[in-house]
Amino acid sequence: MDHPQPAQRIVVGIDGSDAAINAARWAVTEAVGRNMALRLVHAVPDRHADGDAVDDDLDVEYAETSLRAADAALQGLGEQVKVECDIAHGTPESVLLHESRRAAMVCVGSVGIGRIASKVLGSAADAVARHAQCPVAIIRCDRDAAEPGSAPESAPESAPESGYVAVVVDDSPGNDAVLEHGFREARLRGAPVLAMGAWRWGLGEIPYRQLDHRLGPWVSRYPEVHVMPAAARRGAAEFLAHTQESVRLAVVGAADADKVARIVGPAGQRGRGRCSVLVVR
Repeated sequence: MDHPQPAQRIVVGIDGSDAAINAARWAVTEAVGRNMALRLVHAVPDRHADGDAVDDDLDVEYAETSLRAADAALQGLGEQVKVECDIAHGTPESVLLHESRRAAMVCVGSVGIGRIASKVLGSAADAVARHAQCPVAIIRCDRDAAEPGSAPESAPESAPESGYVAVVVDDSPGNDAVLEHGFREARLRGAPVLAMGAWRWGLGEIPYRQLDHRLGPWVSRYPEVHVMPAAARRGAAEFLAHTQESVRLAVVGAADADKVARIVGPAGQRGRGRCSVLVVR
């Protein structure tokens, strides 16, 4: 049954992998900072009426086990956050896209979502990044994540994150939303902003005048956030692939949703430009 849900919740896709638990851990800070509930959702496949009831029971049992493991990992953080757990029928893609209609944000792990996950991103993470109706955070897991189907375990405590929140800055109509989310994430996580100026003309100089014009209102609103400008005329993905700066999170607009896999990078492949991504709509 599809229960009506309040519009403002942080939704996390859970599938039993460590990557999903890592995404849930990241989302706790988001939920606490926004004073919202954290909703953990596990998708189980629809079975035909003449299907094997045993398979359906096993799917539900696995979903319940995965959700309990994720909930236990979050309770171990000691944060004051309301955690809701739910099982939904359908593919991970369809379930999370449906959730995005009433969520403030959807968070998924960079690997492990869905029964078959690619080495780069994961089919559901890619679909949600491209088509969700709310901002989507794809959280990179640098540890060897457990694949779906293996026994879920509580992920070990993560080391404190360091590095920039890299934010695309341009003159597109939706860039204010990108900047708002970027500065909010930087303040929430105590990080500086790396302002990626995406103007495509010039001979290598940073377009300070344009950057100052675009960043001015946000710098005034978030005076505690340090900002460093950078030229990114070939786009965020190309810039992050070559930067020597340490970046923890890239905040991009919907136009860059098809480049998320490149920014996140394959599991196990480290690099300064490999980072989690927040796609803003």
